[in-house]
Amino acid sequence: MSDLIKNLTKTTEYIRSKCDLNPKIALTLGSGLGAFADNLEDKVVIPYSEIPGFHQTSVLGHDGALVFGKLGNVEVACMKGRIHAYEGHTIDQVVYPVRVLAHLGVEKLILTNASGGVNTAYRPGQLVLIEDHINLSGLNPLVGKNHDELGPRFPDMTFTYHQELREKMQEIAKSMNYDLVSGVYAGVLGPSYETPAEVKMIRTLGGDLVGMSTVNEAIAAHHAGMKVVGVSCVTNMAAGILKEKLSHHDIEKEANKAMKVFIELISKFIQSN
Repeated sequence: MSDLIKNLTKTTEYIRSKCDLNPKIALTLGSGLGAFADNLEDKVVIPYSEIPGFHQTSVLGHDGALVFGKLGNVEVACMKGRIHAYEGHTIDQVVYPVRVLAHLGVEKLILTNASGGVNTAYRPGQLVLIEDHINLSGLNPLVGKNHDELGPRFPDMTFTYHQELREKMQEIAKSMNYDLVSGVYAGVLGPSYETPAEVKMIRTLGGDLVGMSTVNEAIAAHHAGMKVVGVSCVTNMAAGILKEKLSHHDIEKEANKAMKVFIELISKFIQSN
């Protein structure tokens, strides 16, 4: 048994000692989107600082807690905030919570984030369904010795974002009369925002959105056999489009504006599973 599997076992045993729920669906809540977890019933909140192997996030808008609860009759786990490589964490530390969720038996993972709109047809406050990603972070959680207990050495990434789950998300949005467009998410390292020239490059490469998370979590989750679906909240237009400075405060503000639709969409999606 590898050290990683030993650590995952230790972590999951600790979590199970605190909570007897066994969710099959989980979500990671990005910047400004953590309020979703407040809607869960029978909540069990475990701060990251108390969980073996977890690291505390230092980013505004990321509370840093693993929240278990029920949404209707569905048991769910929420990563209320995530850690990022730009905080000084290794990529193994960044994706460790995702691997813990897989080790706990989670089968479906909803990845959410706040992003900059590269596609000029987007607008701040808009939700976008992630159809694919471009990894521009320079990192990959599968580098090094493969952990065969988790997944294959060379995982195919063609269907990283599960088609059936994306179709279900689209159907739910349609029932809400919400125009949920699909887009390609470009993941960068950060923490500096992209330059206008970099935004032009991303658009040329086919990116519609840009952010500092998600892609490596998606790789790790897909590698571990989880079905992944992603929803991004466009909180600002990317650098150079509107000729204005970007701030994290504005990102949180726009995410809060989109919260009502976001909660309704994700809640209905979870209850449909």
